[in-house]
Amino acid sequence: DGKIYDAYVIYPQSHANEAGFVEYFVHQVMPDILENKCGYKLCIYGRDVYPGEDTASAIEKRMQKSRRLIILLTHQLVNCEEPAYDQHIALYNALIQNVTKVILLEMEKIGSYEKLQESLGFIIKQQGTVKWKEQHTVRPQSANSRFWKQVRYHMPLQLKSS
Repeated sequence: DGKIYDAYVIYPQSHANEAGFVEYFVHQVMPDILENKCGYKLCIYGRDVYPGEDTASAIEKRMQKSRRLIILLTHQLVNCEEPAYDQHIALYNALIQNVTKVILLEMEKIGSYEKLQESLGFIIKQQGTVKWKEQHTVRPQSANSRFWKQVRYHMPLQLKSS
């Protein structure tokens, strides 16, 4: 299908107190479980988009080469006045062009979805979210936990390489 990545990961970047866990989750836990234990290939901003690249076009190209978009929902992302560029592109690709499936990971109890962008709210109504229940634990999670099984359910089927 011409895709390089199984999923492009979108997460809020910055805000020291909250970002600690989210950054750790995106850069340590997700690659450990999804790449090392399950054999998926993720594209993570800050790891797979390189310094010096034109960020906007690099993000678009990486998303086009991804089978899924994983968006981590946190209070920071939900309450953000102006969504990040990668979030805009992801939602455009998912809703308008209908080319890429979105997987929403609810990393914190969001409560009401009223403040969400309409497009995110629409996706949540259509398919729901996968909820992270382990309250900010730092221990590595089992690839067989309910959370990771739900994430893998939404991931593309893995093609056997011959």
